[in-house]
Amino acid sequence: MSLNLRPLGERLIVKPIEQDEVTASGLVLPETAKEKPQRAEILAAGPGARKDNGEIVPLEVKVGDVVLYAKYAGTEIKMDGNKYLILKESDVLAIEG
Repeated sequence: MSLNLRPLGERLIVKPIEQDEVTASGLVLPETAKEKPQRAEILAAGPGARKDNGEIVPLEVKVGDVVLYAKYAGTEIKMDGNKYLILKESDVLAIEG
């Protein structure tokens, strides 16, 4: 997959990972009952945060990482029929794996 976006600074472009549509007991969840996903795969990452002296602090996450992020974090965008989020690295709570 190729995105024509390059995040700046400490920003990330992620693709949310949707939760299962069926519960463990077999109930199918309607769209309105699903919680907003909080897991995502990082598709692109900026160079890092810039200090006051101009030095760039590299990001702790990298492209391909699956992360957990804050529930209402980021800005949602749509491209080519897909939903993506632009997050700051500070919105990432943990890295899976």
